[in-house]
Amino acid sequence: MAFVITSPCKTEKAGECVEVCPVDCIEEGKDMFYIDPDICIDCGACEAVCPVEAIFMEDEIPEQENEYIALNREFFANR
Repeated sequence: MAFVITSPCKTEKAGECVEVCPVDCIEEGKDMFYIDPDICIDCGACEAVCPVEAIFMEDEIPEQENEYIALNREFFANR
């Protein structure tokens, strides 16, 4: 189970998460950042520094943000 970045990132796109990730699993997309679930080690460092609270464990994402699970997977599947 990996962390997933959700909609608040679209308006902020701050990038602190990228700076603290110990395994470099966060990549910048056109509108927001994405976490590679195959590389993420579930350390939570990104979640702790996100200024807009856009990062959640996949099984803790608010229901209205569930579409971001698929968007995250699609981002890395199309690479």
